[in-house]
Amino acid sequence: MRKLTGVDADVVLDLIEFGPALLELGHAAVAEAISSIQRCNVVIVASPTFKATYTGILKLFLDQIPADGLAGVTAFPLMLGGGPAHALAPDLLLKPVLVELGAICPAAGLYLLDKSYAEDPKLDQWVSRARSVLPRVVA
Repeated sequence: MRKLTGVDADVVLDLIEFGPALLELGHAAVAEAISSIQRCNVVIVASPTFKATYTGILKLFLDQIPADGLAGVTAFPLMLGGGPAHALAPDLLLKPVLVELGAICPAAGLYLLDKSYAEDPKLDQWVSRARSVLPRVVA
């Protein structure tokens, strides 16, 4: 988040920590997590690629966000994968779900290889492009 916005994230969620609570609709901890991202101006929704799409853990979480529950939130989909075959997954699979939930996704999604994402020059290029749209979508 710091690379994109210049500040540390207010909220960081590791969905695996919710465990079976993600299976319980309305679980208090999950509801609070959803509420916390609804209060954010900008979110980065990241997932490893699993069977050519985002993980089931992320799906369980996103399924609990109500229709238009991310209205007013600017979201950036990011996915990591083992090879280049699924490079379009963030835009084809994750971005439409975020938009359906009401989020604004003003930039192309980002797909990086999981073994080299930190050193990949595509990361800085993507950050530069995504940062340029932020002033236009975040008041």
